[in-house]
Amino acid sequence: MTANQYPKTGYDALLTPQNSLLLLIDHQPFQFTNLHSHEPVMLVSNVVGLAKTAKVFNVPTILTTVVEERGGLLLKGIRDVFPGQEIINRTTINTWEDARVVNLVEQSGRKKLIMAGWWTEICLAMPTIQALGEGYEVFIVTDASGGVSTESHERAVQRMVQAGAVPITWMAVLSELQRDWARTETTEGVSEILFEHGGGSGAALQWERQLLGVGTGA
Repeated sequence: MTANQYPKTGYDALLTPQNSLLLLIDHQPFQFTNLHSHEPVMLVSNVVGLAKTAKVFNVPTILTTVVEERGGLLLKGIRDVFPGQEIINRTTINTWEDARVVNLVEQSGRKKLIMAGWWTEICLAMPTIQALGEGYEVFIVTDASGGVSTESHERAVQRMVQAGAVPITWMAVLSELQRDWARTETTEGVSEILFEHGGGSGAALQWERQLLGVGTGA
């Protein structure tokens, strides 16, 4: 099955904790110094919120950097979510050309790949386009990725969508994985993520919990 043959509608088109894998690419200082497509504080918060989402739902997560001895370590907020986890430090600009990354994806057996990266037009676009060609379904988290300009980011997203990628935002990923508030094993974790990274949604949830008498999440 190629990427274009995956269902775009219906239940099977949705992400679940059992069918997806997260790949976080090059969220490093070097890329961040010339990232101008998004407001910096919001972008960092979104990326960390996405990482925490994967952790709460036990979604396998691959962390990777490019030449970190020059480009800097992976964002501390992400490392704090996955303490002690191996971070694959590559020399390849295209993540999908590193056999270690591809092997981990293949070993997972999962075909829905959630990807985010700095920069969108390079670090995210190249592996997305290649993975799509190799039969994976790729969901690109556009508000946890960023480019050197708004145009660079937007053209990259357009290019990936034309290739078959599915654009999505980090809070949509979180909601799609939760799907039902009756799944109480993850509701507390989801609430904590929203309190810390959900902006107005987190504030509204705190207010709702106050009105229901179940605490404010403070």
